[in-house]
Amino acid sequence: MTKATEMSSQERLRNSGLRPTRQRMALADLIFAKGDRHLTVEELHEEAVEAGVPVSLATVYNTLHQFTEAGMIRVLAVESAKTYFDTNVSDHHHFFIEGQNEVLDIPVSNIQIGNLPEPPEGMEISHVDVVVRLRRKTQR
Repeated sequence: MTKATEMSSQERLRNSGLRPTRQRMALADLIFAKGDRHLTVEELHEEAVEAGVPVSLATVYNTLHQFTEAGMIRVLAVESAKTYFDTNVSDHHHFFIEGQNEVLDIPVSNIQIGNLPEPPEGMEISHVDVVVRLRRKTQR
């Protein structure tokens, strides 16, 4: 971990209202070093192990959820058994490639959503997530 990256992680955590612990900084370095991407708890844990970061799967899970609550990343539920975390917190939608477990971004301008139902009393729509599922065409 370089001093510049460490400072960036410290600033990112502090700006989000989180205390910059060693584990949080190490995981933030891993998460954000590769730019915008989608990852699972298991994928980040594997990256941490490969990078020599001593962290349990439970700690990775808890940290990702803390980062989500702090607005650093967003959660994307694609399947009931698999949750992805997205480093791009701007408004956008997703393609999900079935069988490959791959998630790709779709710019928000590419999908128009209209005629949303009126939310119940006292509620407001915070955002709309669209996941377009893809599969390989079958050869005929």
